[in-house]
Amino acid sequence: MPVAKSGKRTARLSLAARAADRGGGIRADVLACFAQDASGLLSPDRLLTVLREAGILPDDPRIAGTTAFLDRARPARATTDPVLLTKEEFAAAIRPNRGIIERAACGELAVPDFPALVADLQRIHQEVRNDRGGAAATYIPQLARVDPDQFAISVCTVDGQRFSVGDAGVNFCLQSVSKTVNYCLTLEEHGPDTVHRHVGREPSGQGFNELTFNKAGLPHNPMINAGAIMSCALIQRELDAADRFDFVAGTWKRLAGGHSVGFNNSVYLSERSTADRNFALGYSMRERGAFPPGTDLLATLEFYIQCCSIEVTAQQLAIAAASLANGGVCPLTEDPVFSAQTVRHCLSLMSSCGMYDFSGEFAFTIGLPAKSGVSGALMLVVPQLMGIAIWSPRLDGHGNSVRGIEVCRRLVDCYNVHTYDLLTGTGAETGKRDPRLKRHQSATEGIVGLCFAASRGDLNEIRRLAACNVPLDAADYDGRTALHLAAAEGHRSTVEFLLSRGVDPRPVDRWGGTPLDDARRSGHQELARLLAEAGKAAEPSTHR
Repeated sequence: MPVAKSGKRTARLSLAARAADRGGGIRADVLACFAQDASGLLSPDRLLTVLREAGILPDDPRIAGTTAFLDRARPARATTDPVLLTKEEFAAAIRPNRGIIERAACGELAVPDFPALVADLQRIHQEVRNDRGGAAATYIPQLARVDPDQFAISVCTVDGQRFSVGDAGVNFCLQSVSKTVNYCLTLEEHGPDTVHRHVGREPSGQGFNELTFNKAGLPHNPMINAGAIMSCALIQRELDAADRFDFVAGTWKRLAGGHSVGFNNSVYLSERSTADRNFALGYSMRERGAFPPGTDLLATLEFYIQCCSIEVTAQQLAIAAASLANGGVCPLTEDPVFSAQTVRHCLSLMSSCGMYDFSGEFAFTIGLPAKSGVSGALMLVVPQLMGIAIWSPRLDGHGNSVRGIEVCRRLVDCYNVHTYDLLTGTGAETGKRDPRLKRHQSATEGIVGLCFAASRGDLNEIRRLAACNVPLDAADYDGRTALHLAAAEGHRSTVEFLLSRGVDPRPVDRWGGTPLDDARRSGHQELARLLAEAGKAAEPSTHR
């Protein structure tokens, strides 16, 4: 294949590859994203940059075909010349993964303005890392030896957009976060009716390891120790111990996009040697006849502690959380790990019971399903949007990560992701942003809302928008401001409020008109005099 006449090296691809897709029906706006210059050649480096900015990372299995194609296209020897592709070559390169690439290039993924989310997470991480409150768990000796100042935040959307900051590649034990997946596995195998003959589904109001049961003598729910022990008694009872553990670990691997999880034997041994309370819970449940017939109690307790000792990174936990947010389907592999009904049941109990005896407060302030563990892990699920993993070993009195709780608070302060945020109004009204909107869409909606409120004379709405930092002097496409519209409709109180907030009384729309012109044209003479006086007062003085 000849080298392009642009003076820069293009990829030397086979004629078959070039002919595979002559244009390929690729959208023109997508091709424009990757054009190098007016030559018509396209840059694969630009492609990878655009994907990364959208949150699609190079190790994403959904673009494996494209990255392999581009690797083959690069020169065998080092060169400073960029690799450029013709339109036909580029179409052939992205054809195996065209869907995700087009959506990323056009801002059509779950979080269209992903760089804004990245910037917020970086800012939150920087601010929260200075919090030295709390302490690492000490009742499991090995956990007490973990560096308490490690801190990671990782996010994965339901479209597989990923970002991590901090110690996101460091392994930590799941501890109580394992309870979520074990509960899902029991539901998949037995169904909710059978499962909940052995474990309740109400918050206990007690600590996670309290020796307490409901009126039927059952564990209160699957998210506390007693309930999680019961889940372990229900999982794949016919398998031997090794295969049961492999089954659970394999499920975590599927949820995490195919990334293998680990096992911390020292934590397992440490927890096993200090498990008196868990053994007491097990014997109490056996005394009450709560277990299925034939349950091997000691094997069940060992299995429970092993599940708690599974190791993941924050990056893996975020993908698993995104799989739950996506109705049980891993966004990176499209593997349907759990049914949507199973996930619905799990998220319901995470919402009411997932944060130990802090669950009610968490539901009130954060309003999202979550599960914490005494390793400092916190898994947060925003249904149909994203999963977030936070890891910081310093715990509060409830056993929850201090920094993890604070990150959740700040995220909900920034974004309207609380379950009931829809009831409190639009982002312009609440000051929160909707991560589902494209860049600048929230700001545009605020300006539209301001102009509409001014045209109606809805001063209360204007006050709310002002409190949410919507600029009162903002103009629409035609240069029409809230003051133009209020003057045209004769809303004196609105005009007075806008002027009292320092709005320029003489803005000019695209036709050269001012609010004074609108007031005169509409016959609002008193309002015209008010605007004329305000205009004179705003003129710079000619006297020294």
